[in-house]
Amino acid sequence: MTLPVALSGTDVIGQAKTGTGKTLGFGLPLVERVTVPVDVEAGRAKPEELTEAPQALVVVPTRELCTQVTNDLLTAGKVRNVRVLAIYGGRSYEPQVEALRKGVDVVVGTPGRLLDLAGQRKLDLSKVKALVLDEADEMLDLGFLPDVEKIIQLLPAKRQTMLFSATMPGAVIGLARRYMSQPTHIRATSPDGEGATVANITQRVYRAHSMDKPELVSRILQAEGRGLAMIFCRTKRTAADIADQLARRGFASGAVHGDLGQGAREQALRAFRNGKVDVLVCTDVAARGIDVEGVTHVINYQSPEDEKTYLHRIGRTGRAGASGTAVTLVDWDDIPRWQLINKALDLGFGDPVETYSTSAHLFEELSIPAGTKGVLPRAERTRAGLAAEEIEDLGEPGGRGRSGRAKKEEEAPARTRTPRARRRTRNGSPVDETASTAPEALEPTASEPSDPSDPSDAADGTAPRTPRRRRRTRAVATEAVTAEAPVTEPAASEPAEPAKPRRRRTRAAAAKAAGAEAPVAEAASEPDAGETAEAAKPRRRRTRAKATTTPES
Repeated sequence: MTLPVALSGTDVIGQAKTGTGKTLGFGLPLVERVTVPVDVEAGRAKPEELTEAPQALVVVPTRELCTQVTNDLLTAGKVRNVRVLAIYGGRSYEPQVEALRKGVDVVVGTPGRLLDLAGQRKLDLSKVKALVLDEADEMLDLGFLPDVEKIIQLLPAKRQTMLFSATMPGAVIGLARRYMSQPTHIRATSPDGEGATVANITQRVYRAHSMDKPELVSRILQAEGRGLAMIFCRTKRTAADIADQLARRGFASGAVHGDLGQGAREQALRAFRNGKVDVLVCTDVAARGIDVEGVTHVINYQSPEDEKTYLHRIGRTGRAGASGTAVTLVDWDDIPRWQLINKALDLGFGDPVETYSTSAHLFEELSIPAGTKGVLPRAERTRAGLAAEEIEDLGEPGGRGRSGRAKKEEEAPARTRTPRARRRTRNGSPVDETASTAPEALEPTASEPSDPSDPSDAADGTAPRTPRRRRRTRAVATEAVTAEAPVTEPAASEPAEPAKPRRRRTRAAAAKAAGAEAPVAEAASEPDAGETAEAAKPRRRRTRAKATTTPES
């Protein structure tokens, strides 16, 4: 229905169910619309119409969808040798800039990187003849709308504009008409009815407890005839946690969410396509447009935000005429949200059945063998796993995720320095090194008298050491002078040094110290008594001055 209208150059709004081939609905007209050297050789175009700048632009919301659309367009344009380039974030700039310099016919990209390269004047959009907004309802959402408007301002006013999506609310169509000229709205419906969901998808909705969900999902994944399976979560943390739990239970699982680097995201999706991983746990970044052959089960681990997200999630199975099963697990807190989704889509699951991992109706409805447990038997663990798929170095800006940090850890040189051996010391000297002690240190000097109470100065001389100098307070110094006076009989000038006050003291402390030092001051030299007298005189003068000034005032 779309091809005749799009090939004529008319603006198109295309709406159809998931898995019905919308990518080639706009891809084939783009491949035919661009001018390539084959057209010049056949006489359908003039040589001056050839250009190295892009002639068609496709804007998509996610990186995974960008690579998928690029591969589809490369397949469709292989005969005409159409050059298609994917431009999206998470990769290094240099390969994309180099490809643009060599020349490109069709560019498929995400808004952020497109604006970035256009702002650097690396991407020339002045020759674009056709613009396509894939998943148009998402592209015209409030989050993407400012970027899309900036991109449209860079395009020629005379162009063909096409919008495609499985869900197209009326508000989005009204907004889209601002950028389009007399568009034709094509809404494809299936002969089996007007329902929004695909008829060959079996839908099951259960009310499940959050603590029982991992066990319940593990048993659903062991259903008869189960091929590849996708599990959708609302948050990135939940997706990473469920992927780890399933891996511990024996399933070959991978994760795709925003906290991973682009290399790790592409590694998981590539392993899923190749069959090395048969369970892909992801957030809604993989809910739109991802087409993997052989997906038989889609499990909504957490209830989707709205009816559009629900349609895109379950649309990953039952594609191109195949059949599939969609299981939705609704927690008690999500019942009001689910009832709104059920009412909008008229599904008939307004009151989900309370279900646990041991419920009999769960085994019966999903064809789960009796006696199945929550751990995959070792005999059935035949998949190679995520580690079998090599992770590609994309030169990610900022080094996010595993491909950034892990690469730095691998490139870091190994530590070659020998760890420092810890040595036992006593008062700053090694305990076990007697040979390293200088001979001069064994004899006490006049400035460093030997202490007979020190256990290291034994009579046998096995552990001689140099005494450690330490600062002593005035009280400790006074006690030491009192204790050492009868033993060493130092000169009269030596006790005066430790007796010098280093800090100011209160009157009460000074009086106590004077009473305690009276016997020592008699044996010591005269400067101590003089100092005490000098310290006391200013205090008396201050007292007299205060007493004198009080009557005068």
